[in-house]
Order: sequence, then C-alpha cells, then structure tokens
Amino acid sequence: MIARYTRPAMGAVWTDEAKFRIWLDIEIAACEAQAELGIVPKEALPVIRERAAFTVERINELEATLNHDVIAFLTNVAENVGENSRYIHLGLTSSDIGDTALSVQARRAGLLLRDALAGLVPVLEARAREHRHTPMIGRTHGIHAEPMTFGLKMLLWREEVKRDLARLDRAIETISFGKISGAVGTYANIDPSVERYVCEKMDLRPAPISTQILQRDRHAEFLATIAIIGGTLEKIATEIRHLQKTEVLEAEEYFSPGQKGSSAMPHKRNPITCERVAGMARLLRGYAMAGLENQALWHERDITHSSVERVVLPDATIALDYMIAKMTGILEKLLVYPDNMLRNLNGTHGLIFSQQVLLALTKKGMLREDAYRIVQDAAMRVWREKVELRDLLEADPQVSALLNREEMDGCFNVLRGLKHVDTIFERLGL
Repeated sequence: MIARYTRPAMGAVWTDEAKFRIWLDIEIAACEAQAELGIVPKEALPVIRERAAFTVERINELEATLNHDVIAFLTNVAENVGENSRYIHLGLTSSDIGDTALSVQARRAGLLLRDALAGLVPVLEARAREHRHTPMIGRTHGIHAEPMTFGLKMLLWREEVKRDLARLDRAIETISFGKISGAVGTYANIDPSVERYVCEKMDLRPAPISTQILQRDRHAEFLATIAIIGGTLEKIATEIRHLQKTEVLEAEEYFSPGQKGSSAMPHKRNPITCERVAGMARLLRGYAMAGLENQALWHERDITHSSVERVVLPDATIALDYMIAKMTGILEKLLVYPDNMLRNLNGTHGLIFSQQVLLALTKKGMLREDAYRIVQDAAMRVWREKVELRDLLEADPQVSALLNREEMDGCFNVLRGLKHVDTIFERLGL
C-alpha cells in the first residue's frame, strides 16, 4: 500500500538496481585509487570503466547457486569485463562495498526525508499565523484547563518539527561514513588512501576506525531519529483525532466530495488519515528497536544485522516519507471551527477562570489556602449543579468583600489569559 503512494525518488533509493549501481561505482572508484598507487595497471582502467556492467536478473540467477550476493554481483561484472576483472575488488571484503553502499543509500534517503520534513514547517507557520488569536480551551489530562489559541498549538508543532530537522541533520551526518578497510578493518590488503578516495567520490567520510563493518550505533541513531519524527507526526495526528470527536468538533480532516466514511453508516466522517499516521508511527518504533538490537554483534562482525537492515532501513524511510506527505496534506486542508472552539471554551460554566479568581483573592490579602478552598468549593458545586462559577463566587460574602464587579470582569475575561500570545509568536520569529 505504501509503495503506491510514496514519492518515486524515495522508492528508487532502495531498488536492487540502485544498490548494485552504487556497488559498481564503489568498485570502479577503488580501481581508480589503486591505479594511482600502481597496483592496478592504468591501461586497465578504461576497459573496466567501459565494460563494467550488470543486470539484476543475472545477479539473481547467479545468487541462486552461489548463495552470496556480492560474489554473484562480482561474477556478473567479471562476465562483462573479461580479463581485467581480476583487478576489481582487489584487497576488499564484501562489507567494504555493502556497508559503504548502505551508507550512501541511507544518506540519500535521509536527505529526501529532510526535504519533505522541511516542507511541513511553512504549512504549520501559515496555519499558526491564521489562528494566532483564535481562542480555544487548553486541556490537561483531557480536561478543560485554561484558554489558549489554536495558533499556539500549531506554533508548538512547528518548533518540534524544527527540532526534528536538527535531529535528522545529525543522524544524516552520523550515517554518512564509509569503510574500505578489509576483512577486520586493519587495511591489511588495501591502502587507507583508497578508502579516502572512494568515500570522497561517494559523498561520505571515511570511518576513523572500523572492523569488517561500520559500527551499528550509526544505523541505530538513524532509525531512532526516524522513530522520533514519527512520534511528532503521531502526536499531531492524535490531537486532531481528539479535536474531531463529535462532541468536540473543533477541527476536522478534510472530507472530499464523494468520499465515504463507513460502509454501514452514511453519516460518518472519520479521521482515517490521522489514524493511519498514528498507526504507522508504531512501525517506526519497532524498526528503531531492531536497529538497537543490531548494535551487539560477535567480535569483528556477524551477519545477524544484515537481514534486519534489508527490511527496516527501506521500510522506515519509505514509511516516514509517506507519513510526512500525508500529514502535510492533512494540515494544509485541515478544517477549523472557531465557533465550536468558543462554544467548548464556555461549556464549563466559567470553571476555566478559577485560577484567575484564586490569584485575585490572594493579591487582595486572603491567604492562598483560604482562597483555594473558597474557589474549589464553588467549583465543585458547578460540576454538580451546572451553575455559573461567577454567580456562586459573587454570592460569597468573603469574595464580594474583596473583589468588585470590574475586578470580577477581569477574572472572567478570556483575553486576559492570552495577553502574551504575541510575545510567544515574536520570540519564535513569527
């Protein structure tokens, strides 16, 4: 399902064709570097460059017998190059090309993810500006707390996405290393200059030290970062799902003409895309766990990590790319209902202004414990009797002795709690 919707560029990173092309580029670059050292005859290079080729079909055919993908690849290339193929893979081990190529693929996928995620920032900024002063109720524990604005909610998400971008930059940097250092990383049969040359050609940096493989903390960090970004998208999706509840209905996924919500109930408009994003975030956390499990390998290497990475790295990057695209569309078209926000804000008979009254009484000299007791007693009556908090407080002689009508107006004024909204926006550059 994901493959049908993901951007073609992301899917293309992980094809067998793309992988083998990178392998070939690495092998040719290693030949070039070794030709400079006089190990590969320079006259062999043009032949290798011209004739080196492969087909995925032939590699798969060979691997069915050889049961080794790198040897199948090298055998296919040798069939095309001929005699000079003896200079290909000289002094290298399979992981020199496999791990270096995997870093290239992960880096390319990471850069595509970064581009997609960066595109979410202006969407959030636009919606934040649009609803900068749209009042709504803030909720803690799912219960009405105090007023805020919908723009602040969007601005909060924008800042988290920006932090995700910074995390992704670090993860891309961490994964952008290659190694051409031989069987246990000692350069026993390959000069370190070959590694430097190949890595530069592949837009990577040479690992300062490796074993037969690049260490898997790099891949674990990359996958963990993907999972964190997925968590951000899940957080946004979960909030929208709550706001779309029938009894809340403050915001809603766009429902396109002709769309159906339920096979049984024609009235349904469900937050299905947000639910999809929230569900897929669970996959990303599973992939991150697999990456963490891959860190501990036997001695200088085993291949318990390899089969895992063939699944989790393509799937995680493709899934996140899809999720970002979906969330961007959700937020661009999100239906927002300010009237419903105001209705819900006023729905608890003034309870949301309890702190304002508490503070006003303490500023007038009442002990905080006494003020809290008086306001809470009135608030509990509001919960039970559905009467207005202000009416109960104004009828209390201890309150009326300290707060006049104008002061009570100030306590029950929504805008009072929103006086620093512009300060927050300005602090964040909007």
